[in-house]
Amino acid sequence: MAIQRGSGDPALLILVSLSDGPKHGYAITRDVEEQVGVRLGPGTLYGALSKLVERGLIAPLPSDDRRRPYEITAAGRAVLADELASWSKVVGVGRARLGWT
Repeated sequence: MAIQRGSGDPALLILVSLSDGPKHGYAITRDVEEQVGVRLGPGTLYGALSKLVERGLIAPLPSDDRRRPYEITAAGRAVLADELASWSKVVGVGRARLGWT
């Protein structure tokens, strides 16, 4: 199952953020902004989280407060691995064509 491509694709950025462990929404937003310089607004973040849960790519975890943590699922890891492999090919072609080999 492919997800929309683009350097600012919220679903892909969320999967990357969750790949090193569970996080709640604010922590995902901070991580994405710190690592790739993309700021996810609340509507974008929670809309993408909802779609990722519906697709079984992430799962909500129990929470003791109002913050809901999420974790990436095995299916989410597989989709992320496929997307990263595909992007690696795109990056390789782009670098070669720009003479950045």
